[in-house]
Amino acid sequence: MKTRDEIAQALAASGYIADSELATAISLMQLLKRPLLLEGEAGVGKTEVAKALASVYGAELIRLQCYEGLDQSAALYEWNYQRQLLAIQAHRGDNAGAIEEQIFSEKYLLERPLLAAIRRSKPPVLLIDEIDRSDDEFEAFLLELLSDFQVSIPELGTIAATTIPHVILTSNGTRELSDALRRRCLYHYVDYPDVDREARIIMARIEGAGTSLSLQIARMVENIRKEELRKVPGVAETLDWAAALVGLGVPDLHDTPELVHETLMCLLKTHEDKSRMTREVTERLLGKVA
Repeated sequence: MKTRDEIAQALAASGYIADSELATAISLMQLLKRPLLLEGEAGVGKTEVAKALASVYGAELIRLQCYEGLDQSAALYEWNYQRQLLAIQAHRGDNAGAIEEQIFSEKYLLERPLLAAIRRSKPPVLLIDEIDRSDDEFEAFLLELLSDFQVSIPELGTIAATTIPHVILTSNGTRELSDALRRRCLYHYVDYPDVDREARIIMARIEGAGTSLSLQIARMVENIRKEELRKVPGVAETLDWAAALVGLGVPDLHDTPELVHETLMCLLKTHEDKSRMTREVTERLLGKVA
């Protein structure tokens, strides 16, 4: 895949409907062999980009889920301490140097996502999910890895990448990322899809969702997102709601306004939002849907 249109078509075939800017960003990621940072609200489909790319490339998806307190041992590698202790007990009395050389060998090394990603013979898709949840220290370490694609393990030496993975980083914007990390990556902001694209997403992912119903669902969700909600529904919630309506045999939202209101639980994730979305509000928003 080289051109923007080729990328968009390949992603669509795997079930991901990308806009032209995202397709361009992926095209440049391939051309420049740079990581791609996707930023946006939770639920807009950032993680799905990596999954779709793995499907398109026919590559393994290796995911590192970031969280506060994430360190190198959880992200890069650690030693299998239990097996090492067993080996020490089994070889008690042997030369100490020989035992040490044996237990700090590949046999006792546990790969974590980052090390696994650079040691694959075929480039995988490396998804570093929600990088904004990690600490500044881990971000600095990650920057070094993404610059050289090699790591140093004291007992084994420097391990250089066998292949360069396709790297996707996502951020929900819960904290500001460093300028150094942003400069290292290509950047794209993933926004909520417009009505037409969300309708296409519904038709691509939900079997039995026709054009008319998909457009109605997308318009209704767009209206709901404009309300003052604590948790704005993302694309995943839209797909849940569409699957529920199709499964319940709803051909047109206007035919079953009661059912439309009752199934909004697929979109609304807090008690506050459910209380705010009264039947009167649902009817008002449904009235705006053609």
